[in-house]
Amino acid sequence: MTEENVLLIRLAAPLQSWGVASRFALRDSHPRPTKSGVVGLCAAALGLERDEPLGELAAVRFGVRADHPGTPLRDYHTVGGGKFPLRPRDLITDHRRAQALEAASDAAEEAGQAAQEAEQAGEAGGAEPRRRPVEPFGSRRLDSWYGAPKKIAADPHSGSLVSGEVRRNSMITDRWYLSDAAFLVGLQHPDAGFLEGVAHALEHPKRLLWLGRKSCPPSGQLALDVRPGTLIDVFQACALLPAPGAAPTAAADRPWAWIESARPLPGVAPIQDQPVRFSADGPTHDLRWETRRRLTLAPHASEWDIIW
Repeated sequence: MTEENVLLIRLAAPLQSWGVASRFALRDSHPRPTKSGVVGLCAAALGLERDEPLGELAAVRFGVRADHPGTPLRDYHTVGGGKFPLRPRDLITDHRRAQALEAASDAAEEAGQAAQEAEQAGEAGGAEPRRRPVEPFGSRRLDSWYGAPKKIAADPHSGSLVSGEVRRNSMITDRWYLSDAAFLVGLQHPDAGFLEGVAHALEHPKRLLWLGRKSCPPSGQLALDVRPGTLIDVFQACALLPAPGAAPTAAADRPWAWIESARPLPGVAPIQDQPVRFSADGPTHDLRWETRRRLTLAPHASEWDIIW
């Protein structure tokens, strides 16, 4: 029988978010890290391209232990408010903007000419001329026009791409996070050398890493160590991860864990987060199986020397 090994990964940060069914207006967060998110984290650390096959990364057996589940946090977020300067590409992509700017420029030019005539009259009367301020590039704005094109479609008259919504309407979004959470993730694989390579990449990443969302960078050490055994055995042999302000609970020595199963069995639930590829046009996922159980930690479980 092939000996199994487990790479232990610490996922802890002030904020983390693991979306499952996120859309623009509603960005949810799973109560624990997903396999897709963790494999994507490792792929970024290794420097894999989006269209590059995941290979052995997708084949690892995945497990996660909720040492400190954290607190759900809702971020009330608005997008699209305020004024935006017009850019050259805005005038190129939407001829209506150019026409509106031309009308606004004509009005401004007329007002400028009137001001100049008044200044000239003042100079003739002996008054000191005022220096007109120079208008910096990109400072022109159109009232009630949004600065970034939305709902791009072909114009029925000209055939060019124009924005179907140009009003400056703010959009309200709900974004959910996990606050002050700490998870112990395990990747089980028979090749210890492969797991050690992933661990090295996590501590020396080739790309930026975040915990589910770009606004959630990890804190402290990510890769812990590679240990022989299965996910359940290794999880039970490790003490809980430290976390700031984490008060001990009655069930602190019996955390919940989710362990991936190789095939559907009684008591095993399906979950749609098996990564297939992370292409630029959207990730592709497949079905996998996992079971949830409480773990009883060993009386002399090894402690962690980790600074949050």
